[in-house]
Amino acid sequence: MGAAAFVTIAAGIGTLLWQSGATVMPDNAAMQDADKAAAAAGFDTRDKAAIEAIVRAYILDNPEIIPEAIEQLRGKQAAKRIASVRSDIETPYAGAFAGNPDGDVVLAEYSDFACGFCRQSVADVARLIGEDKNLKIVFHELPILSDESRIAANWGMAAAQQGKYYAFYKAMFAAGRPSQATIEQAAKTAGLDMGAARSFVASKQAEQVLDDNIRIAQQLEFSGTPSWVVGNRVLNGAVGYDELKSAITEARSAKKPAG
Repeated sequence: MGAAAFVTIAAGIGTLLWQSGATVMPDNAAMQDADKAAAAAGFDTRDKAAIEAIVRAYILDNPEIIPEAIEQLRGKQAAKRIASVRSDIETPYAGAFAGNPDGDVVLAEYSDFACGFCRQSVADVARLIGEDKNLKIVFHELPILSDESRIAANWGMAAAQQGKYYAFYKAMFAAGRPSQATIEQAAKTAGLDMGAARSFVASKQAEQVLDDNIRIAQQLEFSGTPSWVVGNRVLNGAVGYDELKSAITEARSAKKPAG
């Protein structure tokens, strides 16, 4: 089968997926390329219609390929979006990271100190760090649930400035929902220089970083907190240790040279 037929089939599949109710719209450029390729190969309207009929019949006989194709396309789209902001994702603010600073895989967590599901994930993060000595976890504040979330996020970044982010992260989630009392309790438990932290929070230095985190969350279409990025994958919610571990393994395998 020639290249033109392949292009025509690919475009036909895109149209049929869309007609089947898939949320992915057909690519107009792909359809135009298919028409041009078919014309260049000497396909007439009947040839093109025959190819599309074969494709349609195959899909109707094998409907399970529709969700598989949609999932693969969404994965490729997510990888593209991640690539455009990978440096921002994998670069921590000051000391907002844990694990191996030179790890071969970076797991980025976007969380909110007021989020119960984020609190559930603290043990998973600790287990991953304890078991995988070549993993770096980068923490990003995503304060979307309350005004207190944003205050706690500012204190988290003050802790990062002092190289005590992970200690504050654990203490803040252990302290309960953010309030003036629980934030100060967590800061003291983490051993922060309270005067320096208060000065940092009052300076509003963190505001642009927090706004940038929210912009990236929107760009990557997070559904809430926690959200995770590793390799070319986005995972939403408290997905648990096993799924995080699997995604890390996949990202590490993708970095290995073929052969």
